[in-house]
Amino acid sequence: MQPKNLKRLLRALERQGLDVTYNNQTYSVRLVNSPDAPVAEVLLPEGFPVEAKALKQLANLASVRHPSGGCVCRACATPDFHPGDAGVAIGSVVETVGQVIPGAVGSDINCGMRLHVADLTIEEFLAKRDQFVERMKGDYFFGTRDVTMTAQAMQALFQYGVPGWLDAMLDKPTGSVVKSDLQQLAEESDAIFLGGSMDGNWKLAPEELVPHAGLVRDGGLATIGGGNHFVEVQRVDKVENRTLAHAWGVREGQLAFMIHSGSRNVGKYIGGMWRDKAKAAWQKGLKYPDFQIFPLSTSSHPELVASYLQAEATAANYGFVNRLMLAELLRLRLREVYKDVEAPLVYDLPHNITLPEGEGWVTRKGACPAHTGQPVIIPGSMGAYSYLMVGKGNPAFCNSASHGAGRIRSRFDLNRRGASQSEAELGLTGIDCITLREERRIEEAPAAYKPIQSVIDVQVEAEMVDVVARLSPVLTFKA
Repeated sequence: MQPKNLKRLLRALERQGLDVTYNNQTYSVRLVNSPDAPVAEVLLPEGFPVEAKALKQLANLASVRHPSGGCVCRACATPDFHPGDAGVAIGSVVETVGQVIPGAVGSDINCGMRLHVADLTIEEFLAKRDQFVERMKGDYFFGTRDVTMTAQAMQALFQYGVPGWLDAMLDKPTGSVVKSDLQQLAEESDAIFLGGSMDGNWKLAPEELVPHAGLVRDGGLATIGGGNHFVEVQRVDKVENRTLAHAWGVREGQLAFMIHSGSRNVGKYIGGMWRDKAKAAWQKGLKYPDFQIFPLSTSSHPELVASYLQAEATAANYGFVNRLMLAELLRLRLREVYKDVEAPLVYDLPHNITLPEGEGWVTRKGACPAHTGQPVIIPGSMGAYSYLMVGKGNPAFCNSASHGAGRIRSRFDLNRRGASQSEAELGLTGIDCITLREERRIEEAPAAYKPIQSVIDVQVEAEMVDVVARLSPVLTFKA
C-alpha cells in the first residue's frame, strides 16, 4: 500500500533536485545531478513523515566522492531517520571504499547504548526510590562522583579503551572505583562491542586530559550529556525469545538500567578538528563540494586517513569507558541502597562510528551495528517501551539497525511551542523524569519522538533484527 498523495510528494521532491521512488515502505533517493552515485534506501513505516531535508542530506552523503579516488558504494537509512544539524541525516549508513568521511560521524563519536539487568523487583526498587534518586542526582548532576585517576590510567584509557583502563586500575585503583568489583568489570568486557577497545593514541586526545604524571580529574567523564542522552531505570516487561534472553541473563520482572551517552567533549574536540582537517586537505583550486562534506582519500592522503581513524578510535575508547563509569556509579549506589545487587552487563553497543567492513569502511550516524547474533539495544522515548533485539545481519542495510525511535519534532519547536502545551499533549503524564532543567523535560517529551512500535515492527519485517525482550520505563535521568 502506498502513502496518500505519493505522486504529489515525489513531484515536490523532484523540484528540490531529488530523484525519489517508493516501494514497500522503502524510499529510494538520489540527487538528480549525480546519476553515478548509489541509490540510497530509506526504510520508513507507512504514515511516517517524509522529510525532504533529511532525504537531501542522505542523497548528498551518498554522492560524496574524492577527486583523487574514493567513493560511497552503498548508502541507506534506518527508520529513525530525520535531519541532522551538521548536514548529515540521523540514521544514515554509508559504506565507503578508498575514502573516509569525518563529517559523516560528526562530533558525538561512539555515542551508544549500555544495558544492565538486576534481580530486583519493581516493588523493592520503589520502596527506596527516593534514597536512590538523591544519590544518583549527586553523581550525575552535582558532581559528587569521584572519577579521579592517574595520568597513566588516562593514557591507557585513550590508547586501549576498557582493557587498558582496567589494567591501570588493577595496578592502582583511584576514585570511587576502589569500591568496584574489578574482576566483574574485566569479565564483562566480552559483552562490549569490540571488547570496548579500539586502536587509539593518547597523544591525539585533548592535552589537558593526558598529563605525563600526577592525577587527572576529568569533569566530562561519567556524565550523561545533553540532548537525547539519558540514564533510565526500566522493567523487563516481556520476553519474546526465551532462549536468547536466558543466555544473556534477562528475565521477565527484572529491573534494567539503560545508558545512552558518548565521548562528550573529547568527541567534540576530535570530530571538530578532523572536519577542519578534511577541508584543509582538499586540493587547492578545486571547487568545494556543494554540501561541504569533505572526504579523505586513501590515494592522496593515506596518512591522514590512518590518523583520522586512530583519532576517532581514541574518542571511541573514551566513550566506552564513559558509559562503563556511568553504569558503575549507578551500580555502586544500588549496592548502597539495596545491598547485594550484582546488576550484570547485558551489552554495550556504539552508534556514531566508522568500522572496517567489507572492502572499506561502514560509517553509521545514529544507527548501530546489527550483525548476525549480536545484541542490539533500541530505546524508545521516556514514555515508551525500549527493546533488546538480536541482529540478523541484513546486507541490504549494511548489517545495521536504528538507534532509537527518531525525532518527529525539533528541540526548537518543543521549546517554542511545547511550554504552552499540556502534560497530556506532550505525553508527559505519569512520566518520572529526574532533571534540573524543565526545558530538557519538554524538549525530550514523548511527543517529540516517532512511535517506537512501528520502528521496531518495520525492522523485524525487513529481517534486520528480531525482538528478544521489551522493557518499560520506570524513571529517567536527563542532564
